[in-house]
Amino acid sequence: MLSVAVIPARFGSSRFPGKPLADRTGQPLIRHVVERVKLARLVSQVIVATDDQRIYDAVAGFGCPVVMTRADHTNGTSRIAEVVSTLDPKNANLIVNVQADEPQIDPGVIDELVEGLESDPEAPMATLASEFAVDEDPNDPNIVKLVVSDKEGCCRALYFSRSIIPYDRDRRGIRPLKHPGVYVYRREFLLEYVTLSPTPLEQIEQLEQLRVLEHGYPIAVIKTVVRHHGIDTPKQYEAFVQHYLDPTGHESH
Repeated sequence: MLSVAVIPARFGSSRFPGKPLADRTGQPLIRHVVERVKLARLVSQVIVATDDQRIYDAVAGFGCPVVMTRADHTNGTSRIAEVVSTLDPKNANLIVNVQADEPQIDPGVIDELVEGLESDPEAPMATLASEFAVDEDPNDPNIVKLVVSDKEGCCRALYFSRSIIPYDRDRRGIRPLKHPGVYVYRREFLLEYVTLSPTPLEQIEQLEQLRVLEHGYPIAVIKTVVRHHGIDTPKQYEAFVQHYLDPTGHESH
């Protein structure tokens, strides 16, 4: 199957306006993301989807395919679906959704995700689960948690939440799993998803993947180790910049 990665990128952000174009490393953040995704061996093409001319011009400037989408999308999945609807189905069987604030994403994790969905014909989409890194706080509502069922080698999402789940009432030492926001969809299901009505839990938690579960569709979960962090705030971006540059100011790869 041919996999296409689509990266939805918008300029507006309440905590970090203009985040995709932050360029203290010498190149815009969105370029870091694109270059990492390109390293995934199971991704045949990378496309950026945006509704902002500044982002469009920046992405076109470094040679990545970019599509200008409508401005009225309520979430990134809807924006991706607009792009996918114009692609030749023969060249885009699986669609990978990578957020535009993941400049340190591991290409190998993307490959694991694609392989996981390819090997699970009953699932219309798949996502990731990982243990928390030592510097991550499970109480942080910006880090989504999930509960899965794992029987007979078939791992499925039961619920996603911004709260810690499950609640360890008897203090058994159960560790919550975090949900890195990377997805892969079968093309047909992605186009169906945008026709589904928003759901109560989706709106309460502000987690669009809950729409899938509430409408009765399964989500395959690939358990792996995810060490990268998304960038939500200027402080997190500063940490990325410091990690990217060596003490003398030269790029350290």
